[in-house]
Amino acid sequence: MKPIETKTVNAIRILSAEGVQKANSGHPGLPMGSAPLAFALWANHLTFNPKNCDFANRDRFILSAGHGSMLLYSLMHLFGYPLTIDDLKAFRQWGSKTPGHPEYGHTKGVETSTGPLGQGFANAVGMAMAEKHLAAKFNREGFDIVDHYTYVLVGDGCLQEGIQYEAASLAGTLKLGKLICIYDKNDITIEGNINVAFSEDVAARHEALGWHVVKVEDGTDTDAVSAAIAEAKAVTDKPSIIICRTEIGYGCPAKQGKASAHGEPLGEENLALTKENLGWTYGPFEVPEDVRAFTSEIAAKGAVVEEKWNALVKEYAAKYPELYEEYLLWNKREFPVDLENNEDFWTFENKPNATRAISGDVLNRLAKLQPNLFGGSADLAPSNKSELKGQAFFSNETPEGANIHFGIREHAMAAIVNGMYLHGGVTPFCATFFVFTDYMKNAMRMAALMKLPVTYVLTHDSIGVGEDGPTHEPVEHLAGIRTIPNMTVFRPADANETAAAYTVAMNNDGPTAIVLTRQNLPYYEGSGKDALKGGYVLKASKNATPDVILMASGSEVEQAMQASDLLAAEGIDASVVSIPSMELFDKQSDEYKESVLPKAVRARVAVEAASSMCWYKYVGLDGACVCLDHFGASAPAKTLFTEFGFTAENVAATAKKVLGK
Repeated sequence: MKPIETKTVNAIRILSAEGVQKANSGHPGLPMGSAPLAFALWANHLTFNPKNCDFANRDRFILSAGHGSMLLYSLMHLFGYPLTIDDLKAFRQWGSKTPGHPEYGHTKGVETSTGPLGQGFANAVGMAMAEKHLAAKFNREGFDIVDHYTYVLVGDGCLQEGIQYEAASLAGTLKLGKLICIYDKNDITIEGNINVAFSEDVAARHEALGWHVVKVEDGTDTDAVSAAIAEAKAVTDKPSIIICRTEIGYGCPAKQGKASAHGEPLGEENLALTKENLGWTYGPFEVPEDVRAFTSEIAAKGAVVEEKWNALVKEYAAKYPELYEEYLLWNKREFPVDLENNEDFWTFENKPNATRAISGDVLNRLAKLQPNLFGGSADLAPSNKSELKGQAFFSNETPEGANIHFGIREHAMAAIVNGMYLHGGVTPFCATFFVFTDYMKNAMRMAALMKLPVTYVLTHDSIGVGEDGPTHEPVEHLAGIRTIPNMTVFRPADANETAAAYTVAMNNDGPTAIVLTRQNLPYYEGSGKDALKGGYVLKASKNATPDVILMASGSEVEQAMQASDLLAAEGIDASVVSIPSMELFDKQSDEYKESVLPKAVRARVAVEAASSMCWYKYVGLDGACVCLDHFGASAPAKTLFTEFGFTAENVAATAKKVLGK
């Protein structure tokens, strides 16, 4: 390694340690140990342009071990991204560009929010899938306008999480040759040496999963690391993992190789000893001019690469004008047509149908309007009705396929679609049974945190699952995902409300969970585009002010409608309010909400075959809930609805009780 390279690696180490020390909080160990790995990649292989962080054909770099965020911030600062020394000094402070873990959309150049271990790895798999799919669609001989790598840096913790195994298995199956994982193997986690809980042969595991494996015994040897990356890039039919032996907290005499280097500042004394040990004679947060000149020279190459790519795209546009226009369309972050006013999209037969079946119809209508839909199911497409008809399935042999076999990997699936959206160029969705969002939860939360408009198609939404029993009957799940900030949950009652759900999803500024039935539901003449508001009066009262308001979502709208007829026969005037999306309804004006749920009407009943928790804000102190605050059972769906009180008679009786009758 040349002296300037050694000096640059040490600059990364010291800046990272100083940032953590100033914050008196953070993780110095990983940045200090993996600095040579990151330097070898950024200096010799990574295609990036710090002057245009969004350069479409850049390589993607994901720090899956997001706790080592100071490594990323130090790299970004040194290589010319819009992060200043003052930003590094403000590490982990209020309003800074350098939060404790990398945050997409907050810090320019950060490709994805990471921190929950393994998530970034699965995001990287999604990015590599998107790259492969887009390359198959748009590249032509001599015009590889989509041609870049996805690199992900992981630690021992990432490889212990089940999501990494799931995602790595799929990546190997799909032969994602442009996915390269760099494994910072320091053998240390918070509790000490990993051998107490993690003794497997990582190389053998990944070889068995269809990965190319390269080993670097000395992670401080940047030439060896760079050669390993070059070897990985030469293997085009397998993803690669480069296993680099490192020492956590490298350079700190008191903490190198120890668990104490992981998640706490070195301390002022140890920081001074580290600088002395590494021969670092500069002041706090001082970057030597020769290091700045060296990294600036490397960074400048990115602008040249982008300039050449722009010239290639210009030629491409002239030779393939229609394809180029489609490329531009695919890369727009907006739906290409006005769905709300597309009457064909809102036209359905007046007949009972399961909303999962309607969803399949609507999804295929969307595919004709938005050609870059890209997604699939966790081995449940026939049940989820999530297959795009006439489209191939994405594979190494058919990378142009728009359908994806995710396999039975719900957690990885959800994180992979996050990565696909983050990459750009595709509109991703995924599907499974609603109950299995338990597996998906952290990835769904990360999508909401990043405000990624991915779509979740979630079927078999209640005790309507029936005979499969309580293990497959979601009860608490609606309440659970409704509590996720930025998540829009939409549980439609019929075809029109399902169309509304997808209209919202395709234009949303965050993720949308569309929750769908297995069983048939009626078609309501009064339903329609008002569902876009999240809640509306489906059946108006006869009088200006109803005696009681019956409110419901999804399949239980049917019982509310029937109950209103029973009440009418007894001279009780009820309005029926469908609330498919609480999040959207809560965003409406006070005037609109008053028109749907007038405050003067305190007699209210909510009906939903799920936890009652979310409904009390609507029913108030005087209302009641016909809900399910216990697990289901194994029996035919109709039997369960009757036994658990989801009948028109019980809803009507509850309304009368609320009215004191």
